Amino acid sequence: MGGYARKAHSDIGWFTVLPNKNLSKKDSVMNDNASAAAGAAMGLGLVLFILLISLAFYVFYCFCAKRICEKCGVNPGILIWIPIANLVPLLQVAKMPIWMIILFLVPIINLIVAIMMWVKICQARGKSGWLVILLIIPIANLIFLPYLAFSE
Repeated sequence: MGGYARKAHSDIGWFTVLPNKNLSKKDSVMNDNASAAAGAAMGLGLVLFILLISLAFYVFYCFCAKRICEKCGVNPGILIWIPIANLVPLLQVAKMPIWMIILFLVPIINLIVAIMMWVKICQARGKSGWLVILLIIPIANLIFLPYLAFSE
């Protein structure tokens, strides 16, 4: 790519592209490293943002579960904030045996046990068991838990 000129077409018109002879190999590598660092920083920022949003949703879920337990007369204690262990107070509200946590670890069976648990929780809160259908409907499932937690 010596010192020749090449014509290229764009929407603006014709222009001439000349190679830049002033760039050394070192400058090119530095540009590549800067681009890679910028991409890595953006990726890390995105991952941290997603983690922060996920943490906020988890804290809100735990707070709603805590309110549900308290309204049903069960003291959830610290267990409600610990993953998997938060099922213990919820199973107590549903008046289901604690050993059913094991069934939450079995694929397909966990869906059935979760639906049974939430139906019983709805009934314990004085709501219809059919309210659990909201768990299946996208977007509506986001208001299911706050509704149970904050309604009378």
